[in-house]
Amino acid sequence: MSIGNSPEDERPFEDVSEEARPSVSVGRALQQARIAAGLTVDDVSTATRVRIAIVHAIEADDFTPCGGDVYARGHIRTLAKAVDLDAAPLIAQYEAEHGGGRPAPTPAAPLFEAERIRPERRGPNWTAAMVAAIVVVIGFVGFTMVKGDDDGGKANVAEDTEPTKSSSSTPKTEKPVKPEPEPSDSAIAAAPQDKVTVQVSAADGRSWISAKDHNGRLLFDGLLKQGETKTFQDGTEVNLVLGDAGAIDLFVNGKKIEDDWQPGAVERLTYTKGDPQAG
Repeated sequence: MSIGNSPEDERPFEDVSEEARPSVSVGRALQQARIAAGLTVDDVSTATRVRIAIVHAIEADDFTPCGGDVYARGHIRTLAKAVDLDAAPLIAQYEAEHGGGRPAPTPAAPLFEAERIRPERRGPNWTAAMVAAIVVVIGFVGFTMVKGDDDGGKANVAEDTEPTKSSSSTPKTEKPVKPEPEPSDSAIAAAPQDKVTVQVSAADGRSWISAKDHNGRLLFDGLLKQGETKTFQDGTEVNLVLGDAGAIDLFVNGKKIEDDWQPGAVERLTYTKGDPQAG
């Protein structure tokens, strides 16, 4: 019979300190930063060109749709930049949770929207080559005929104007051309009446903005840094999305829009010709 501590008493105590507790996950951190910036998943997808399904998966800490560690780190870095978050700690946390180190090469896949698709190799198009050769021959013949007519016309003009050379002895002096002044920011005040003119200025901070014309064609989509200004015009209407409306000064058809937009507020606006009235 032994006297002493039992095996249960010799077990090491579990570390229940704050350092041992798991920190916020990568996906959760990106989601919280997006919500704090007042952006939706659709807004972040439009700004970064990362598909909506991949954004949802990453925020749920599911990196399988990314197609590998290289693409996962690239998506994390892109999403962190869009929501104004430091990407370095997130990437370090991802590497620690998924093995770290240099990842094994993964096959290329169409994961990014902007990735180009390689065209298939095709054989030479002899029909197009023959058509091009015929066009070149016809063009050469036509050029030769026109050049001959021009030479004859020049000769006749020279003969007709030969006696008049002595009468025009004084050369004419050309007036100096004044350089046109460069357009300034005040040109917004003289906006044309037949168009919609919208000027967006990031006066109090940076903000993500999106601008489209009346056909839905994208005029601009990206981050407007503090001090930068963008001007958009359309014949009918201009549609805006302001990621942080509180940081924006807005001028429409020469008038400043006085609205009490709060910092971080997302505003969707539509302006038409005439007196500015947001839709």
